[in-house]
Amino acid sequence: MSSNTSAFLYDAPGPKTRVRYRVISTIFVIVVLAITVWVLHGLAVKGQFDSAKWTPFLQGDVWTTFLLPGIKGTLVAAALAIIGALIGGVLLGVGRLSEVTFIRICAGAIVEFFRAIPMLVLMIFFFALYASLNLFPAGQLALAAVVSALTLGNAAVIAELVKAGVRALPRGQSESAIALGMNSTQRMFLILLPQAITAMLPSLVAQMIVALKDTALGYQITYIEMVRQGIQVGNAFSNYIPSLIVTAVMMIAVNASLGKLARTIEQRLRTGRRGSRTPKMPTTRVEPVPSI
Repeated sequence: MSSNTSAFLYDAPGPKTRVRYRVISTIFVIVVLAITVWVLHGLAVKGQFDSAKWTPFLQGDVWTTFLLPGIKGTLVAAALAIIGALIGGVLLGVGRLSEVTFIRICAGAIVEFFRAIPMLVLMIFFFALYASLNLFPAGQLALAAVVSALTLGNAAVIAELVKAGVRALPRGQSESAIALGMNSTQRMFLILLPQAITAMLPSLVAQMIVALKDTALGYQITYIEMVRQGIQVGNAFSNYIPSLIVTAVMMIAVNASLGKLARTIEQRLRTGRRGSRTPKMPTTRVEPVPSI
């Protein structure tokens, strides 16, 4: 885009405005740094940075007893919930776009219902429901409740993403599929959905990270996950702040790994699509001209 076109879309700030922006940014940074220093100083005064508070994390039994089971619980619940939410979200999203009125209304009602209920309420509800019906063993009851709540709650959000992604595609995609004689199911699953999912991968990744973080709500129904185990370490060694800091670092590492994996998949999908669109030029052999 040229500079003339940009001038119509965005008014470039003048010298006074740029100075004002710099002053505001500088003040904001100073305030944030001051608050950070104040918090760190208060923690240091309380002895939260003493080596004795951090030495438990150098002990192998602390990891095997508390932290590693918490990491495993978070990853298992998140993996099951993400897979279920992706499948359920695609089906509900397709249902919301269905040409059958009954299917469209039912899918919309399910999506709106589970979008409106807080995730913690869903977990407590499924925990009480499964306990009263004896559907799962006692050791798997909390896991089943956490996975059920995360699956349904995130599937409702993903369904809206699928709906928006399909509707954002050019109308020529559907018209071309109709011209080729495809029915509605073939158009959706062969033409529209692959393009929509590739386009909305960043939003899907963000929702996966939300699902992973929401596993921490399972603490309220005694599910063994990162936050619960971090608090258990704090209870055992009276080092709550270091335990929460270590828990936060582990959660950030897991989320960053998930984001990196999703970005790698997205890049490969986009590269594959571009490669499939590029026609290969036929190679022709040029015969030498015989000399006379």
